Amino acid sequence: MGDADAAAIRAARGDWVSEHLEIYLTSGGTRGHIMDVTAVGGRALTTHCLIKCVGRKSAKVRVRPLIYGIVGGEIVIVASKGGADTHPGWYLNVLASNTIGVQIATQAFEATWREPEGEERHQVWAFMAHLYPPYLTYQQSTSRQIPLVMLTPVRPIDVFSAEGSQ
Repeated sequence: MGDADAAAIRAARGDWVSEHLEIYLTSGGTRGHIMDVTAVGGRALTTHCLIKCVGRKSAKVRVRPLIYGIVGGEIVIVASKGGADTHPGWYLNVLASNTIGVQIATQAFEATWREPEGEERHQVWAFMAHLYPPYLTYQQSTSRQIPLVMLTPVRPIDVFSAEGSQ
């Protein structure tokens, strides 16, 4: 697929992602947590969280909606970028942080993160690909290993708002 194809997919879905983020933020999480993504090959009841981190270059607060799963009590997100050959910016921002914010529905937390390795990574990948089958196509279309990030909530924080986030 490559970066150009992945960029075309993101451009086509860009308005949808922005609308989804706005719905999630303005509702305080009462809307936007579960979305129908069958139009893009996913499932009708797909769970989404919000992540909040600081841009490693801009120092601006960034909030992104992402599909998530729960494995062994940890929240799992996938840095797929639609199968692009480069990692998504949010993933690079996570790597530069000790903790990030995560919101699931109407609850938000500060969370630590880690990346699973070996057999654990294989099992978590299989689980996430079951939740959102397009991840398999994304992985086939790039030579990079798509990262998995596992989040462990450490303390509650205020739910995210549209104010001050990009």
